[in-house]
Amino acid sequence: MHVTSVIKVTAPGSIMLMGEHAVLFGHRAIACAVDKRIQVTLIPRTDRTVLIRSSIADYRSSLDDLKMDQRLSFVLFAIEQVAEDLSCGFELDIQSEFSHTVGLGSSAAVTTAVVKAISEYRQENLTKRQLFDRSLAVVHGVQGRGSGTDLAASVYGGLIGYTIEPRHISALNGLLPITLFYSGYKTKTPDVLAIVAEKMEALPDLYTAIYRLMNDTTIKAEDAIQKQNWEALGLLMNMYQGLMDALGVNDSVLSEIIYTLRQSENIFGAKISGSGLGDCVIALGVDDSLVLPYEAIPVAVSGVGVECYVDR
Repeated sequence: MHVTSVIKVTAPGSIMLMGEHAVLFGHRAIACAVDKRIQVTLIPRTDRTVLIRSSIADYRSSLDDLKMDQRLSFVLFAIEQVAEDLSCGFELDIQSEFSHTVGLGSSAAVTTAVVKAISEYRQENLTKRQLFDRSLAVVHGVQGRGSGTDLAASVYGGLIGYTIEPRHISALNGLLPITLFYSGYKTKTPDVLAIVAEKMEALPDLYTAIYRLMNDTTIKAEDAIQKQNWEALGLLMNMYQGLMDALGVNDSVLSEIIYTLRQSENIFGAKISGSGLGDCVIALGVDDSLVLPYEAIPVAVSGVGVECYVDR
């Protein structure tokens, strides 16, 4: 039996604060959910048809013969995992408050929302941990790897500390207001990871040492957040940025944004947010007088993770 009512699920986007790259090697990371959300509306059908409407692509197929579309890879993989167990299809309307081209964890947010919607359709009562595990399996199925840090932020909301193995997700105290600038371009995370992995082959010991330093910096940053010591956190963000540069994922545009932000007395620290080679720069603090020739993305930390509403 399936739910016959309309199901609405929203999940927040997310930002990496600390722990990029190192988290994949078992080190600590810090991320936060943001107040830009993705909404997935599931409308049950009485046949086996699957319809998807989104700004990225429109899609129509059957549960018995799901055709793949790279533009909807996370959504379709999530459906494929349970297709045989579904007696009827459904329609999915996907709406986003932010562009998928901007690195706010759009893939993680849509994956979380779709997995939650389908689980509700199947009348499963997943815990947040189960929802996280199932969503991470989708991400791994699509791209082969992924830390799940952004998924954890989307599922749980707020500011979180995260470790892959042994898995440890902990809620942290709130942040100061943050500033986010988009460089205007991005390199896909798997491509960045491949570039770093190739460089690591030549100097494995040094890269391993960099990851350990990243972990030490992140742990101190977590402590600074818990103590609400923003000067210390800003300094640690700047130090982490130096380690990102050492990995080879910084470039001239990101550096321009970072060093312009750091010139302000109202900014405690600034660094790349995400895997690097494009995408976003995050700063701790706000200075409305700063003028940069890059897109400012107005975001705030959101304490609300995934939410589900069923129209009974």
